[in-house]
Amino acid sequence: MTETSDLKLMSTTPATIAVPAEREEFGNSATLWIEPIHGWANLKLKELWEYRELLYFLVWRDVKVRYKQAALGAAWAILQPLLTMLIFSVIFGMFARVPSDGTPYPLFAFVALVPWNFFATSLTQSSNSVVGSANLITKVYFPRLAIPLASVLAGLVDFALSFVVLIGMMAYYRHAPTKHIVWLPVFLLLGLAASIGMGFWLSAMNVKYRDVRYVVPFLTQFWMYASPIIYPSSMIPVRYRTLYALNPMVGVVDGFRWALLGTKTGPGLAVAVSAAATLLFLLGGALYFRRMETEFADIV
Repeated sequence: MTETSDLKLMSTTPATIAVPAEREEFGNSATLWIEPIHGWANLKLKELWEYRELLYFLVWRDVKVRYKQAALGAAWAILQPLLTMLIFSVIFGMFARVPSDGTPYPLFAFVALVPWNFFATSLTQSSNSVVGSANLITKVYFPRLAIPLASVLAGLVDFALSFVVLIGMMAYYRHAPTKHIVWLPVFLLLGLAASIGMGFWLSAMNVKYRDVRYVVPFLTQFWMYASPIIYPSSMIPVRYRTLYALNPMVGVVDGFRWALLGTKTGPGLAVAVSAAATLLFLLGGALYFRRMETEFADIV
């Protein structure tokens, strides 16, 4: 005896097929219900895990496309922070004499630029990820969270390449990592969470408001000067440091310098505030993205 099934679609828009079906079985028949999302949807992280193979291929696609037909290819992942470090070293280290917490300024700046470039690149790539995947979104169902997530994870390749250069610079300046290096993965995860959170916010907003792609370069530039990339956090007056630490990248950059260079910016109130702000960014961004994804197929 063959089993029959009835499919009932509760909405005409493709985006409503964003909720996993609930299945009710009566004897030999099965009814598949697909309903639109109402209110603030839950994150459906289990569903994202079930599509982990697709996430892997999306990451691999983004890695291959990023430097396709570029003359220098992946070398840009090294040249970009390296050239930025040279400019900062001349202007802020040599001429402006910005303090560097007792370490050579080029090394001081590059340690900060490694996680910062990962974050900045994630903002740029993830903000356009959903719009750039319009053909995929309108044709097949899969967890849409995978799109900006893949764009951020693809940036880890660039991070790894620039981190190799950082190790070489530390050897050149004869600056051995401190025992605090065991905490480095924690600060990397903190930076990854901040990147994913902002990626969710910007990619969802960019579908409805295409002005976002013009705002992101300005936002990235402003964010860099609002983070301790060029200068140490110790230059911020004590009474403003808690407010300053609401910037998620404060905890990430200070953590990298503490773990690798032994500066006095280790885990404390500022890092705890940055970590809390990062979690809020991540959770809020994921919820906002899930709430907006019902409109993606109609707008994109």
